[in-house]
Amino acid sequence: MRVGIPRTLSFFTLYPLLKPFFDGLGVEVVVSPASNKALLDEGVKDTVNDACVPIKLFHGHVVALKDKVDVLFMPRIISLDGKNTLCPKFLGLPDMVKYSVSNLPEIIETRLDMKKGKMEIYRFLYRVGKRFTDNKVKILRAIWHARYKFSRYRKLLLKGLTPEEAFTCLHTGQEPPHKEQSGQIKLAVLGYPYTIYDDYISVGLLDMLREQGVRVYTAEMVPEEAMKRMSKKLPKNLFWYYSNRVVWGSQYYINEQNIDGIIHVTAFSCGPDSMTNKLVELEAKQHQPKIPFLTITVDEHTGEAGVATRVEAFVDLIKRKKGII
Repeated sequence: MRVGIPRTLSFFTLYPLLKPFFDGLGVEVVVSPASNKALLDEGVKDTVNDACVPIKLFHGHVVALKDKVDVLFMPRIISLDGKNTLCPKFLGLPDMVKYSVSNLPEIIETRLDMKKGKMEIYRFLYRVGKRFTDNKVKILRAIWHARYKFSRYRKLLLKGLTPEEAFTCLHTGQEPPHKEQSGQIKLAVLGYPYTIYDDYISVGLLDMLREQGVRVYTAEMVPEEAMKRMSKKLPKNLFWYYSNRVVWGSQYYINEQNIDGIIHVTAFSCGPDSMTNKLVELEAKQHQPKIPFLTITVDEHTGEAGVATRVEAFVDLIKRKKGII
């Protein structure tokens, strides 16, 4: 049995949990290739016009997988933290795909809603496991193994690794090399993980910054205790899980980490991001001294040269402000 997992959207959040779980069940996991123009073009052709670029790209990843697997794993994710919901397009993603892409294999669209309690993640995995085996002991062992791997993944992110680097460490079983970031400029690069860590969507932004001598920090590098602390600073939080993590991450870096600037990466036509971007910008401008802020908006037409020019100018301005050049 081969299960296909698209390499986008919840992939950067849940793959370290799902891969060891399916391995424990004896199920082969097939992941779609890294995002590229061909996948995006296919997604643009199949999905609705007003979808954001990550949703369009997701459809392209599904097309790349559909003829190579027996089932597609596409859970209907409602909540990941028990409080906030996800973007409405996450909730309806299985339906969008079923009515947009033809000749699909079976889709596993098991519902995950952490508002039902902390044990819901285990009940979710158990329901998925029952699709492949009736051996309860085997399913429970797979869940335990997945829980251990996922905990280690979170620790690797806190050490400053990107998801892809953490995936490699988990796969090889080796400890990550000591990663001491160099550079005189500290920038927080904030945005949804499926936007920031997908090198095609972000046009390699993280590597671009590091090549310019910038120390890069993301929301995934913020400890959960700090996130909870930051969630109490605003009079009211947003409704969406990933949006709140961007806002809380910005609060943490602005107020507690003495950051030199913030870059917010947002997808064109993303409704939640229109509010998230303004909140982060206001927090940066109201801080004393003001924190330099840059918005990078990406869509299917975004080119590396345009982003590189804006980012280089932004970094140069900060360097001049600090008296480095």
